[in-house]
Amino acid sequence: MTQPSDRGAAVGRRIGIGLMYGFWKPRVLGAWRVPASGPVILAVNHAHNIDGPMLMGTAPRPVHFLIKKEAFVGPLGSFLEGIGQLKVDRASVDRTAIANALGVLEQGGVLGIFPEGTRGEGDFASLRAGLAYFAVRSGAPIVPVAVLGSTETPGRLIKALPRLRSRVDVVFGDAFQAGDGSGRRTRKALDDATVRIQEQLTAHLKNARRLTGR
Repeated sequence: MTQPSDRGAAVGRRIGIGLMYGFWKPRVLGAWRVPASGPVILAVNHAHNIDGPMLMGTAPRPVHFLIKKEAFVGPLGSFLEGIGQLKVDRASVDRTAIANALGVLEQGGVLGIFPEGTRGEGDFASLRAGLAYFAVRSGAPIVPVAVLGSTETPGRLIKALPRLRSRVDVVFGDAFQAGDGSGRRTRKALDDATVRIQEQLTAHLKNARRLTGR
């Protein structure tokens, strides 16, 4: 098993900066809330396929995202692996993906997760337990991130993308610990952590919408 490349993620961040700021107008709020060093988990709402690349281009540190294995097809798959992204099989307990994600955090890196699992309303209504597991197991703080505006104005030529030069807001929230401080990883501890996470993420999204007017 090879660990995802830190250098690759740094290259991915530079590519993300070029593409996101080249085609759209990101407005980034609260990026200073992301710890400057050490392990951290970015929990991102997911309403549009551009949300992941948008975060890669606006986060203050390189991000290793857990991405569904279906995206790793052909040249795109090689590219994603080359920029340090993590392939995960959502239909099973993917032990390789789990080990890789924990490895990113053990090395003091940034792990990006869409806690809703799939693209949807982007309102954090249904969380998967994976985020709680990674947070409690590693002890890494979670920073909630709201990406707003990616679905508001479809492009004229490519309807699946936001209109060129339209504004997309990326709002970072305060870091918090998911666990109760005991270090326990029982089913109840993870269930409690998931509830705690959902409350924090939902509150952040509400605050982000108030701040941005979206």
